[in-house]
Amino acid sequence: MVRLDSGTVRGKTDADVIRFSGIPYAAPPVGDRRWTAPRPPRPWTGVRDATAPAPICPQTGRDEQFNPVVMGAEDCLYVNVVAPTRPSRPGRLPVIVWLHGGSFASGAGSQYDGARLVTSGDVVVVTVNYRLGALGFLSSAALDAEGVDSGSYGLLDQAEALRWVRRNASAFGGDPRQVTLAGQSAGARAVCAQLAAPTSRGLFQRAIVQSGACANPVMTKADAERKGVQAIEQAGCANAADIASCLRQTAMAKLVPVLADPNRPVTSERRDDPWGPVAGTRWLPQQPIDAIRQGSAAGVPLLIGSTHDEMSGFVLSRHHDLTAEGYAAQVRATFGDRAQDVLREYPADGFATPALALSTVLTDWGGGIGSCPTLVTARTASRHAPVYAYELLDGAPPFGAYHGWDLPFLWKTSIPLSQYPDYEDMTPDQQRLSRAMTDYWTAFAHRGDPNTAGQPRWARTRHDSTSTLGLAGGTIARTPFATDHKCGFWANA
Repeated sequence: MVRLDSGTVRGKTDADVIRFSGIPYAAPPVGDRRWTAPRPPRPWTGVRDATAPAPICPQTGRDEQFNPVVMGAEDCLYVNVVAPTRPSRPGRLPVIVWLHGGSFASGAGSQYDGARLVTSGDVVVVTVNYRLGALGFLSSAALDAEGVDSGSYGLLDQAEALRWVRRNASAFGGDPRQVTLAGQSAGARAVCAQLAAPTSRGLFQRAIVQSGACANPVMTKADAERKGVQAIEQAGCANAADIASCLRQTAMAKLVPVLADPNRPVTSERRDDPWGPVAGTRWLPQQPIDAIRQGSAAGVPLLIGSTHDEMSGFVLSRHHDLTAEGYAAQVRATFGDRAQDVLREYPADGFATPALALSTVLTDWGGGIGSCPTLVTARTASRHAPVYAYELLDGAPPFGAYHGWDLPFLWKTSIPLSQYPDYEDMTPDQQRLSRAMTDYWTAFAHRGDPNTAGQPRWARTRHDSTSTLGLAGGTIARTPFATDHKCGFWANA
């Protein structure tokens, strides 16, 4: 049992860790509290059971027949904590706070088991649920309140979770002055937004950004409000006398699917997403990369990277039969006046298939998810803080080192529809890589420097760096990142 600022919780031991699941960090955002800033949870008496995960936040999933269904519950603002039962070093341990991915529309903290990080690296891991989709990111003047622009409530949840960690980390043996905020994909872009948000300064001391570059522009307030108009129309509240009241009375199941587009093109940019951080608000005044360039993240060490084939899973699964003509058409539609230069640099006959050509173009360009914006982010941040950049090279057929392939090397995951291997099912080389990444990540959480005994040295990124640390099962060494991904071409394209 552990005493927190809001009451006592009971967890359970599991091998070498103790787990606490479903601890509330904020009051339920239900009823009239939809689209309001999070507030601390109401204290409780007695001992609260914390041995089972809380509901996931509302999102679309699949039933046994693979039909789309709405799942989750609005009372979802909970964290899960894993701590070592017998740490190998004295004193309080650093805390890693994990923000899950899922395009800001799906996912849950309970889908990530951090036991390997905890036991091998002497850290405390906290995974977070935050409001998703329309419930977390719908932008409309009708929902602006409490000095906060709407469109930011999911990000405010994350900041509230960090405040909860600051108040309660010591109860789990954690050090509230050594918090690393980490995330992958949408979670990584959330970390970028937290790095740029003035009110989040001081809530964490280190940051890890996996496959979600801060240099990718987020949507503007004007764009978010245009999307908000569409969402309100789809929810049936456009003609209501009181739009906010109508939205708060609308059934959750009707709100979750709004703006969903299963046919969204693979060439889309992140700012085209229906949900996500919004720049030009009081919470996020600037684009993340502009704020970082001006020093918003000064003094916060950053570990950042991407996978070698970020876009392959998206492209090859949907366009495996793409023709050379179809490839050229996709490039022209995406790059307009620059298309001929792109086609000369990436000719279809230079790849095994046109689909692989398109995947490589989109990965290197990185307008959605990819390589060169990651290097831009690392270089920019390095002017104000230590930065360590990596690329995951180790892949698996048929997609190579695709988006999300880094996750099983650090976590035991239970993400629906994913096919990530458990550590026990990995090859010996993959297990060695998993151990190396776990060593690097947890050393970074301890010192803001990933270098650790027994692993190859990881050099800091500078403002003019062109290489990163290449992570592969057989070899960990510097890799010519900028050359491999033609970042010079994309900088001038």
